[in-house]
Amino acid sequence: MTNITVIGTGYVGLVAALGLSDFGNRVIGADIDPDKISMLQSGKSPIYEKGIEDYLRRNLDSGRLSFTTDIGKAVRSSEVVFLAVGTPPKEDGSADLSYIEKAVGTIADNAQGYTVVVTKSTVPVGTNRILQKYINTRNPEAEIEIVSNPEFLREGRAIQDFFHPDRTVIGTESSRAKEVMKKVYRALNLISVPFVWCNLETAELIKYASNAFLATKISFINQMAALSDAVGADIHIVSRTMGMDGRISSKFLHPGPGYGGSCFPKDTKAVVSTGERYGVDMSLIKTVISANEKQKKHVVEILVDMMGNPAGRTVAVLGLAFKSETDDVRDSPSLTLVSELLSAGAELRAHDPKASDNFRKIIPELQCFDSSYEALEGADALVLMTEWNEYRALDLELVKAKMKGSVILDARNLLDSDMARDYGFNYRGIGRGNRLKVT
Repeated sequence: MTNITVIGTGYVGLVAALGLSDFGNRVIGADIDPDKISMLQSGKSPIYEKGIEDYLRRNLDSGRLSFTTDIGKAVRSSEVVFLAVGTPPKEDGSADLSYIEKAVGTIADNAQGYTVVVTKSTVPVGTNRILQKYINTRNPEAEIEIVSNPEFLREGRAIQDFFHPDRTVIGTESSRAKEVMKKVYRALNLISVPFVWCNLETAELIKYASNAFLATKISFINQMAALSDAVGADIHIVSRTMGMDGRISSKFLHPGPGYGGSCFPKDTKAVVSTGERYGVDMSLIKTVISANEKQKKHVVEILVDMMGNPAGRTVAVLGLAFKSETDDVRDSPSLTLVSELLSAGAELRAHDPKASDNFRKIIPELQCFDSSYEALEGADALVLMTEWNEYRALDLELVKAKMKGSVILDARNLLDSDMARDYGFNYRGIGRGNRLKVT
């Protein structure tokens, strides 16, 4: 059993704390937010993630997991400290490292004996080596070594991803730290998870390169979807056939309203910022970022093309989270849609199974309803923005009865287009809007 502290109990930190304690380690989740800590101590999760509260309560009951606001005390009792604090983007796209710098200062001041600091937070290439120098300068007597261990969790599937990762990346040049990390992740070794051992810079760049490539696939297929609309092709068949090629894979080839969330937007910007700092051309990633912003606005353009001027019209928006199975609305494409439509004078009625409260913290004037069908009452148009399963199963006969108009913009291609048209809807998806009905 290893004594571990996880600093930061947000999405990454909480999942890490639960997973590491479930592996049999003694884990303290530390955070400066007393309300969040109180909530966690009572067995309630501040974020929505399938299965997360089961793991939370189980590990609290076992005594392996606890939470505190006293970060210094937690560090003093730990052999390993995981850093999982936020690194939000600044206005210029570079990462704001103020939270991580403060946490590292606390560790340097409080660590007792040999301590491994494991950076889970996504940080620019070169950051961990700078942090190591900072620790050595701040407390020359401390025996502290920094390890880079980037996370690759998918929101909505984070628990599954933590216990069954495709790979575990660990950046360190210390044999002593390597042995500590082997012990921490012994449970993953037992199920033969591939481990990638590398230096700090390589581990840092693996994270950014992975997310930038996935974002590129999304922007690529969205542009192919626009071309499919223009030429009369079906993007479903195009993307499915592309995915049959083992060199390409079918993952992340699903057209939609653009990517969002806590990772892709900030990580692509951070890659560009890093490239500029080192004088390396990152024009491809710049184009990906630009294409994604255009895709978000393209959804609004399609809707206006379908229904005309939205002023005074009622639009039902189903889906506010940036993806299904999460309540995360950070950089959600729905933020662009809702903002543009409200500015144009439309009346909006919205629903999301989990994200309505978080969304209204950003746009409080949005009307949100408890059910999708309630949101559809009297709507001139319906826009499907998040791929929740309950939206795939919409009763189109009931939808028709609830709505005043007949416009459906399916930005996630959830519905059967032929069926929607059979019910008399003016239906468009993404990349199949001009598809002819097969008879």
